[in-house]
Amino acid sequence: MRVVAMLMAGGAGTRLAVLCEYRAKPAVQFAGKFRIIDFTLSNCVNSGIYDLAVLTQYRPHSLNAHISIGKPWDLDRRGGGVHLRQPYLGRNVGDWYRGTADAVYQNLDFALQKRAEAVLVLSGDHVYKMDYRPMLEFHQAKRADLTVAVRDVPLEETSRFGIMTVDDEMRVLEFTEKPPHQDKGTLASMGVYVFNTEALGERLETMHREVPELDFGKHVIPSVIDRAQVYAYPFEGYWVDVGTIHAYWETNLEMAQPVPPLNLYDPDWVIHTRDQEKPAAKVGPQGRVVTSLISNGCVVRGTVEESVLSPGVYVSPGAIVRRSVILPDAWIGPGALIDTSILDGQVVVGSGAVVGHGDDFTPNAAQPEWLDSGITVVGERTRIPGGIRVGRNVMIHPDCAEDDFASWDIPSGETVQQCRNE
Repeated sequence: MRVVAMLMAGGAGTRLAVLCEYRAKPAVQFAGKFRIIDFTLSNCVNSGIYDLAVLTQYRPHSLNAHISIGKPWDLDRRGGGVHLRQPYLGRNVGDWYRGTADAVYQNLDFALQKRAEAVLVLSGDHVYKMDYRPMLEFHQAKRADLTVAVRDVPLEETSRFGIMTVDDEMRVLEFTEKPPHQDKGTLASMGVYVFNTEALGERLETMHREVPELDFGKHVIPSVIDRAQVYAYPFEGYWVDVGTIHAYWETNLEMAQPVPPLNLYDPDWVIHTRDQEKPAAKVGPQGRVVTSLISNGCVVRGTVEESVLSPGVYVSPGAIVRRSVILPDAWIGPGALIDTSILDGQVVVGSGAVVGHGDDFTPNAAQPEWLDSGITVVGERTRIPGGIRVGRNVMIHPDCAEDDFASWDIPSGETVQQCRNE
């Protein structure tokens, strides 16, 4: 069966707040040296799928530079490989993507030109390892028009997912997007779909005339169930949507545990990435590292506990980094304390500063639904003054300079942004 994969990677990542101010969510660093999209790309090539279209839209530059011609994933191929596809405007054709299914609809020519019999639709912002071949075999054996990967979730979490109701043969009887009541079962859609190309094209063409903002969960899947063979494929492995600040922080720290839920060191299922040319990590004579991931190019002269350091991070003598995620090339000054925080790339923390201070867990006033669990987030290239104290659930926008901090004590739940002269 000829298969192409379409990776949806155009999301703005609004729930990741300032981490996505200048980049798409799939381009955010994860577990030190990786990007989030590396997991889906690696799943494809490890499953023998080498015809991929990555559908980008929001802030694509970082993602485009990371993927480029796809060499780290062995996708720089003359007869296949990776294709970066952004929306475009032409004479009477093209438009911005207005939904997940609309993005695929606007790029359906990719599958048709490849004469693909099936289209594997994937999200570029999930962390998991999955061999897609058994799912494709299941799809063929059932003679399905659509197969949806599902996994069991706790009953109290079903309102966060699209829930499938199935019969004994795993045929889907009903699909409910984020049901408010816990009576639809616990099989949650993972956002991994296998469509017969012909069936997908017919449904998208028909529905697009009526619903331009076409979405798979809201529109396409419910409409297909009544008129086609739709099956659910159970997946029992590790899978996480790291689309919120808390999920991103928590999942990163899980990867640093002695026995992480996802093995990043498996030689039989390598997670490929575009590696940064940096020297080996170094721990100085005063350095101390406990239960952490330390990437290439890091220099640790202070203490790092239960944290993840991306490439090129410098931790000065006397500094403490605790239960935090530090993205590339950040600099932590002498005697500084970083606790339960996320620092984006090239952040500079002055001597003696405290980021993540105190026991006040007041939710962030600007984004209370996303910053309420005590995590403070600092946007890239910000310079935090020495000696300052920053509380919990604080959001600091990118590119803030020392003069943008109004006081030496930033209370929990506050937001700091650039002061612009009128």
